[in-house]
Amino acid sequence: MAEAVIISIAGKIASYLIPEALENVEKLWGFKHELEALRDIVSTLRAVLRHAEERSCNLEIQDWLEKLKDAFYDAQDVLEELNIEAIRRDLRGHSEMIKEVRTFFSSSNELVFKLKMSYKIRAVREKIEAINASRKFHLDERPMDSQAERDWGKREETHSFIRNGDIMGRDDDKKTVMEFLLDSDVKEHISILPIVGFGGLGKTALAQCVYNDEMVIKYFDLKMWVCVSNDFDVKKIVKNIIACAKKKELAEVVMEHLQIELREEIDGKRYLLVLDDLWNVDQETWLNLKTLLLGGARGSKILITTRLPLVAEIIGTALPHFLVGLSEKASVDLLMQMAFCKGEETQDPEMLAIANEIARKCSGVPLVVRTVGSLLLFKKTKLEWRYFKDYELPDVSQREDRIKDVLRLSYDHLPSHLKQCFAFCSLFPKNYKIKKQTLGSLWMAEGFIQLSNRSQHLEDIAHRYFMDLLWRTSFKILKRIHTRMRRLARCMI
Repeated sequence: MAEAVIISIAGKIASYLIPEALENVEKLWGFKHELEALRDIVSTLRAVLRHAEERSCNLEIQDWLEKLKDAFYDAQDVLEELNIEAIRRDLRGHSEMIKEVRTFFSSSNELVFKLKMSYKIRAVREKIEAINASRKFHLDERPMDSQAERDWGKREETHSFIRNGDIMGRDDDKKTVMEFLLDSDVKEHISILPIVGFGGLGKTALAQCVYNDEMVIKYFDLKMWVCVSNDFDVKKIVKNIIACAKKKELAEVVMEHLQIELREEIDGKRYLLVLDDLWNVDQETWLNLKTLLLGGARGSKILITTRLPLVAEIIGTALPHFLVGLSEKASVDLLMQMAFCKGEETQDPEMLAIANEIARKCSGVPLVVRTVGSLLLFKKTKLEWRYFKDYELPDVSQREDRIKDVLRLSYDHLPSHLKQCFAFCSLFPKNYKIKKQTLGSLWMAEGFIQLSNRSQHLEDIAHRYFMDLLWRTSFKILKRIHTRMRRLARCMI
């Protein structure tokens, strides 16, 4: 995702080279023309970066972007040095308290500074021009959509979580799982139901829905949720189970102590354990874990979500519940819920007809429907919806490679300042709980946060970036394209 970073750096360079700043530099040091030449070449390249972004899978373009990124960083460093010196001079001119410092800034020292900076500006400009001249491929000019970037923070934040509320079109699935969970007429101490389906169908959402149901909360003495993913490590899972039971983090202890502690936590209690996103497990490892879970009261239940029928076969005591795609009506309802703010739903027959066609192309995959609906939120006219349907939305089958195409489309529609923040999240391990404040601090440290005026605070802008990403993507995309993003993350920094 180097291109998103480069676009951001180019924007910062442009902000240093506004006419007022150039006039100020001209009064101080007189190398306005050098800076104008730097501004022109950066502006030229900035116009083609959008197209480069679309073709970033090309290895030749990736290499070119890496070189350009380094050169832009050099330019940014030079301009920041120049800006700092200008601020120092301004302070010397307005503060009587530091007059004694003036002796250091003799005319000879200022001449040295001027020559040094003139050389640096010329060197970095020539470096960028050489990189541009080395480009053997054609890139179209795509003007920057500055209005979209200016408007990014104007939407009400209170809508951010509304569109990720109750799941739609899963009433029958929920009923089946609820009947399993609340069934007290069981012979085994533990009953295990696998929920099976490919990525994006809503296995986790269904499990969350029943996990938080009032009847389930009242029925079980203890509820525990553990996200497993690829690493089926009994010790780690047991630690997570106990942590859920105790509602706190545990220190490292040996497995023998963990076994005792787990038994103490679940002994005699009717519990519900969800093992979410289970990928690989062999029968012997599972039996080791199952032995530790036998201390609960009769009627204890385990839900697992998995993409693999083989996992369900190894673990389940009940027949797997296979998820299928949403009905066409549920798809349309979900799409419209995501595409319109509350109270703005359309009754326009033509718009509804287009919505039906778009929903049909989503093949009943809830993640795809939500993603597409979120993109349509920023398209207000029938013409925009029709163009999106005919030319932007790829044909989606119930195959994960086609689903990723839609998720990539969601990324492509992010403004550049959000792309780099989003891509940065791929550096975290899968299922890692990212604290908003920590993430914002890291974004600030990387220079991703853009201030439009001096009255703003970086922390406030970082919060807005976070909320806007949450609104646009719900961060669900991170989980689905995490592996691919990890491979590309090295291009970002």
